[in-house]
Amino acid sequence: MAGIPAAANAPTRPRGLGRVVGASLIGTTIEWYDYFLYGSAAALVFGKVFFPKSDPLTGTLLAFLTYAIGFAARPIGALVFGHFGDRIGRKKLLVVSLLMMGTATTLIGCLPTYNAIGVAAPLLLTTLRVIQGFALGGEWGGAVILVSEHGDAKRRGFWASWPQGGAPLGNLLAVGVLTLLTSVQSNSAIVSWGWRIPFLLSALLVGVGLWIRMSVEDSPVFQDALARAETHKAEQTAEPAPLFVVLRHHWKDVLVAMGARMAENISYYVITTFILAYCVEHLKIKEHTALNAVLIGSAIQFCLIPLFGALSDRIGRRPVYLAGAIGMAAWIWPFFSLVDTKSFPALALAITVGLVFHSAMYAPQAAFFAEMFGTRVRYSGASIGAQFASVAAGAPAPLIATALLASSGNASPISLYVGVAAAITVVALLFAKETRDRDLAAVAPSSGSAPASSERDLAPSRADY
Repeated sequence: MAGIPAAANAPTRPRGLGRVVGASLIGTTIEWYDYFLYGSAAALVFGKVFFPKSDPLTGTLLAFLTYAIGFAARPIGALVFGHFGDRIGRKKLLVVSLLMMGTATTLIGCLPTYNAIGVAAPLLLTTLRVIQGFALGGEWGGAVILVSEHGDAKRRGFWASWPQGGAPLGNLLAVGVLTLLTSVQSNSAIVSWGWRIPFLLSALLVGVGLWIRMSVEDSPVFQDALARAETHKAEQTAEPAPLFVVLRHHWKDVLVAMGARMAENISYYVITTFILAYCVEHLKIKEHTALNAVLIGSAIQFCLIPLFGALSDRIGRRPVYLAGAIGMAAWIWPFFSLVDTKSFPALALAITVGLVFHSAMYAPQAAFFAEMFGTRVRYSGASIGAQFASVAAGAPAPLIATALLASSGNASPISLYVGVAAAITVVALLFAKETRDRDLAAVAPSSGSAPASSERDLAPSRADY
């Protein structure tokens, strides 16, 4: 790792980048597996296990409520992990986030049910969900920034998109395990004890992830910035808290990131999480049919994400992101028409095409957000922008979609809901600046400013923030 320049502009891959990409991808895959497993279980099982006294739709609503509560902890995780990640390093905080997520998920698999301990069961479930949300709030920003700072500027969109692949890969893993269970177990067996197996598997996955993640180091860009900060600290020069710097110099970037997340986040949870409850409870489609459709879409999305990341290196982050948002706004209307046919090919097509448009937004997002902020506030800035948006976007998406379905009896209001989210994203992107050519070692104080010169030659107050 020594000898990698602070800002590599050559198209060749820096030494050790493959290991960093692999560690970030595997870590994010495991964390998203844990997170999506909860969402899938909430759609299919948790209403029966933890809220058995409610009718099926109300039980699903209550299960999705515990699902949404986990999102409320994500901004807190973003603040805490972002602060310390910018202060002491990305790697250390990524190890902590993986441990927290894995422990919480494994404990969910050990929880007694409502029939065993009453109301304490959903309370314990909610507590562990909050821990999951807190951990994930710190995971995403650290993983994509670690790769962004190691990668070369010419192909940053491509390399930084690989940790984004952890989302569909984690969902693929979670849905794949649930699909296997539904194919070999009866519904009563799954509700009784089978649902615990995927959660308990998390302990094994986390062990593998920790072993790999411990093998990487923080980027030279961050290490240089940290060394300069230590020098100024020794000279008794106060270093401002990353949060204050972000709110003072990057508030426009934070708003852009939040707006950009609306269509991406809401559409994803409608297409991959809510759709399971919609198929099973509303259309009476068998669980494994709906799960298989999501499985196909997730596999294709994993392959598409690095392609869209590479495309953003050629034509820019904003054009690719905009194409995804506009495409999603158009596709969400035929999406439900195809699903309502109850045909498996139509269902798989609807989900797959929806995830194609989602990939166009999600793939460039990592490099796009990382390029908005200076080195010493990058973890905080990217995490705050992404995770605060998740409270208004992904958190209530399955809950709102379920409520809209319950009140109207059809999916038209849900399509309108996703369409409005897409419109917000388009407006946010129109106000955004293209970041493709920015040097991560010389990011300007705000999105409207020109990039600074080389970070090596500047004081921390200008180049690092």
